[in-house]
Amino acid sequence: MSKWLNQTVGQIVVEDYKTASVFQNYGIDFCCNGNRSLKEACEKKGVEEQKLISALESIAVQNSIDTTNYSSWPIDLLADYIEKKHHRYVESRIPELRAYLGKISKVHGGNHPELKEIEVLFSACAGELSMHMKKEEIVLFPYIRKMVAAQINHQELDAPHFGSVNNPIQMMMHEHNTEGERFRRIADLSGQYHPPKDACNTYKVAFSMLKEFEDDLHLHIHLENNILFPKAQALEQKLMSNDM
Repeated sequence: MSKWLNQTVGQIVVEDYKTASVFQNYGIDFCCNGNRSLKEACEKKGVEEQKLISALESIAVQNSIDTTNYSSWPIDLLADYIEKKHHRYVESRIPELRAYLGKISKVHGGNHPELKEIEVLFSACAGELSMHMKKEEIVLFPYIRKMVAAQINHQELDAPHFGSVNNPIQMMMHEHNTEGERFRRIADLSGQYHPPKDACNTYKVAFSMLKEFEDDLHLHIHLENNILFPKAQALEQKLMSNDM
């Protein structure tokens, strides 16, 4: 029996993020719905288990020794990485994508009315993500760093004003689900980011950038939902019980 059958989709991707491409190819969500077993995910999508397992095995064979193991990182380092890499990426891409989507919606919207809805959806996503990231940077990530410092220095941890790390984490995960759903709608409207035959270069670039944005968002959410958040919850519980 395959080692993957008893693991959740999220766990598989935690162990090797390169497997994410396999789940993406089969339309299986590994970030927001990463708590499903491989069997459940296959049944939900009508995917033959053995085909998916064969694809995962192929990735395992191809893996190079320098695969980044995010799960092994200290959680304060992981929080720093998410903020410096993924938050900055989102901040830099939002104005570019808004400009591109506004332009192609105006020029091509008559023949492709779905572009207007894509523009509206992305604009909503951009606004929500910007607020979401600020909450992480101002509230959640500083508390994670404070917990790590308390553990290293063998200090007591004062309860935060939000009660427990579980509270902002639940809010963040809810917002992740919202953006995951929003981008699934964008992907459907765009034909999985395949521009039509009459698409100009700006049209093609906009769709390519949307695809890249979604891919980055998937990794961003995966790192938080499946690695950072569970480890933060476990560390807080350990510190609060004085089991250091």
